[in-house]
Amino acid sequence: MNIRDDKVYVHWIHSIQGVGQKNIVKLMETFNFGKNIFDASESQLKKVEGINEKIVHNILENRSQEQLHRIAEKIARLKISTLCVKADNYPENLRNIYDPPFLLHMRGCILEQDQKAVAIVGARKATAYGKWAAYKLAGELARRGITIVSGMAYGVDTAAHKGALDAGGRTIAVLGCGVDICYPKTNGQLMEEIAAKGAVISEYALGTEPNAGHFPARNRIISGLSKGVVVVEAGLKSGSLITAAMALEQGREVFAVPGNINNMMSAGCNKLIQEGAKLVTNVEDILCELDIVPESVNKKVNIELSETETRIYEKIVEKQPIHLEALSNALQIDIHKVSSLITILQIKGLIEQLPGKILITK
Repeated sequence: MNIRDDKVYVHWIHSIQGVGQKNIVKLMETFNFGKNIFDASESQLKKVEGINEKIVHNILENRSQEQLHRIAEKIARLKISTLCVKADNYPENLRNIYDPPFLLHMRGCILEQDQKAVAIVGARKATAYGKWAAYKLAGELARRGITIVSGMAYGVDTAAHKGALDAGGRTIAVLGCGVDICYPKTNGQLMEEIAAKGAVISEYALGTEPNAGHFPARNRIISGLSKGVVVVEAGLKSGSLITAAMALEQGREVFAVPGNINNMMSAGCNKLIQEGAKLVTNVEDILCELDIVPESVNKKVNIELSETETRIYEKIVEKQPIHLEALSNALQIDIHKVSSLITILQIKGLIEQLPGKILITK
């Protein structure tokens, strides 16, 4: 394989231990192209300001055509692209924050329409209510042409991405690891769907494993890509509150979904509201505050339902999120029959069953 694409060299230099994005800026300013860094002599590398002897040693030790070929193969297989902050197609919202990533690695693509983006974040150990709220808000925003940004974590993040995708909209996942690594691993299928219908992005080099220290920096990208940040559920020491704080520093609007005062997962959101965050009960609360003119809502095609299916659907709308057994008791219909009809309503695309047999509408 011939290594002709300079981005292969950029990924190579980024993968070297000790070479962060600030070092890459200095090296690129000096050598202009990644291949020139690969070909540079030891003395030339030592002349670059801020590049110490250890980094020079690591660069020289990692010069390998075999490594370049492995990187090139991975880039081709996963269809990875890289944006420089100076590129015309770099996300404008992100470019305008303090300390935007010099390099943004990506699976999928970012479109001009993604300038109208809203971040939805929250607890990993979200309650059924939190997952329902994230899914519902994301879906309704996506149907109005708003791109949903989140971090692909368990709980609220996952529900937000799924809500956008199920509504036929776009969503962007920002990772705290390389875009070639799925974290959490159980979100593998979700990651592929996001890459196909939106974008999976990271400032971290290929092969970078998730690390607790990466996520606060990752959060500035989530808020930076967005016009506003919606916090659905969060404890008082939640990482979502870090995202909210970064959003305020970036001049973004912060929204919070109110929750039960007895639920610790709502304590962070309720505190944000006390401190001036916009209370959210529906998508209009978000759109009006951001002054975003939405596209026309994608209406569902009329779906024929039997009398019993209609009763079940209407009760879920009224009581959601609701447990399967509670639904059966409320309707006084045998649970096995309800379960069978729930499957039909899922096939018709009207409801979703969350883990724990919790039911919500789409």
